Amino acid sequence: MIYVGLTQDLSNRIKRHNDGRERTTKFYRPYELIYSEKCSNRIEARVREKYWKSGIGKEKLRSIRNND
Repeated sequence: MIYVGLTQDLSNRIKRHNDGRERTTKFYRPYELIYSEKCSNRIEARVREKYWKSGIGKEKLRSIRNND
């Protein structure tokens, strides 16, 4: 499973997911960070999140995950 989301505290967010504290993702643990981006504001972050959740974005993430 590839999870895409946004946060202001990346290490805490990954920890919450891996600790099972997020109800929607706890059954897919453990999580491993394969890619991150830093955005200058929340609007930009939402645009990037939408891209990474799209078909093209997901394919690129799969490629990164599989080292293609």
